[in-house]
Amino acid sequence: MIEHRLGILVGGGPAPGINGVISAATIEAVNSGWPVVGIMDGFKWLANGGSVPTLDLTIEMVSRLHQRGGSILRTSRENPTKDKNRMRNVLNSLQKLGITRLITIGGDDTAYSASVLEKEKAGQVNPAMAVAHQKSGVNVIHVPKTIDNDLPLPDNRSTFGYQTARHLGVEIVQNLMEDAASTNRWYFVITMGRKTGHLALGIAKAAGATLSVIGEEFNHSTIKLAQVADILEGAIIKRLAMDRAYGVAVLSEGLAEKLDRNDPALVNVERDEHDNLRLSEIDIGKILKNEVKKRLDTRGIKITIVDKDIGYELRCAAPIPFDCEYVRDLGYGATKLLREGISGAMVALQGGRIVPVYFQDIIDPLTGKTRIR
Repeated sequence: MIEHRLGILVGGGPAPGINGVISAATIEAVNSGWPVVGIMDGFKWLANGGSVPTLDLTIEMVSRLHQRGGSILRTSRENPTKDKNRMRNVLNSLQKLGITRLITIGGDDTAYSASVLEKEKAGQVNPAMAVAHQKSGVNVIHVPKTIDNDLPLPDNRSTFGYQTARHLGVEIVQNLMEDAASTNRWYFVITMGRKTGHLALGIAKAAGATLSVIGEEFNHSTIKLAQVADILEGAIIKRLAMDRAYGVAVLSEGLAEKLDRNDPALVNVERDEHDNLRLSEIDIGKILKNEVKKRLDTRGIKITIVDKDIGYELRCAAPIPFDCEYVRDLGYGATKLLREGISGAMVALQGGRIVPVYFQDIIDPLTGKTRIR
């Protein structure tokens, strides 16, 4: 008789190392006698309540996945927590699939969905749904994934995917720095990082870029586009005074998240399933380039400025060895915690050991959502 059946799903944006988590978690589960079901497209089909496309995972299928980018289970930003009926569909779908243990792989939004699933299991949100969850007996462990590096992990450990994204981002920025010096131009490089500037700052420091501008540097909850333009214009003028008509500025896309909502840059911008601004639709680099260039023109300063987004090039890349090793520990650790009967936690490494970080300890009491590092 099968003791448990493990389900694995991926939510949010891609990050280098997802397949390594899937691989290690599957191998440990199968070696423990648990069949493994890969759930396609995150919570999307589970929440719809109809047929759920799945993939039966075996050791032969996953044993060399850890060096491959992307996600064999694909991913989606489906948010089942916004509608109690869709959350009920998730619980019922898991029960129909016979899944008693679940590993979610994702960032802060997916972690929040997993935490709500755990609360409903305990009857803390909706007693009616808790009954369904009790029948399915689903224990949940979350594996923190994001190139933004914004989840609060022990020992200030990076989230998986961040190191690979920074590594490749540094290579791109270093090439742009050479180009800028060779052609006497400026680059405004925009990196991913919705709530935090870890990736932008990490790339800029490691590459030795001219400057980096991130949202955390501004004390107010909202900022004006003009404030960011002031910084960039000032940097260009200072460099000119040093007889350097070139440079590279690395900016976090999260600057757009902090912009005054009445700013013209945010007119008619859509939001995703988690009510986040679709930052890909805000061409913050182009907006800043045009504003700074207009200011310089009025001063009689002729400088070529090129805006460049890097993000999609980084998040589905093959992981570097650091992340290859890291995600194998996390995938193994996630299954290990479930085997030990632990639920409602993220898996993390602390002092070289696998530890659970419980959802209740990382939820921001003011927002009810996962705290941002």
